[in-house]
Amino acid sequence: MTIRDLSRDQKVSLSLAPAVRTTGTATGTAVDLRGFDGATVVVSFGAYSDGTHTPTVVHSMDGESFTTCTYGTDLDGPSNLTAVSGSAGANTVQQIGYIGTQRYVAVVMTSTSASTGALSAAHVIAGYPHSGPAV
Repeated sequence: MTIRDLSRDQKVSLSLAPAVRTTGTATGTAVDLRGFDGATVVVSFGAYSDGTHTPTVVHSMDGESFTTCTYGTDLDGPSNLTAVSGSAGANTVQQIGYIGTQRYVAVVMTSTSASTGALSAAHVIAGYPHSGPAV
């Protein structure tokens, strides 16, 4: 079996830095997909204390005016990203493919009823580069 190096065919960018999220909305940094024909959004959760933590993906043509992505139109996968609202969601990873047509994507984490919250982070992995290596 041949092992192939994927690092030259993808670019991993941090959208939402790892942090404990309490009640409120955290908007991640926009990731520019220019030069790539595909992307995957990865959301990770660590320790969970309380609250409901809902990840969403937003996109934009200009990097300034963002709209929420729609599952089935802009996002694709076996299931949509799901809210974490209990300890069963601790230390889990969710991923979904971005199939939209916008240049920029970002992750937004909305947390409600969270006094001590949950640890979360999000990355965007851009793939299918127009020219390589991607990094």
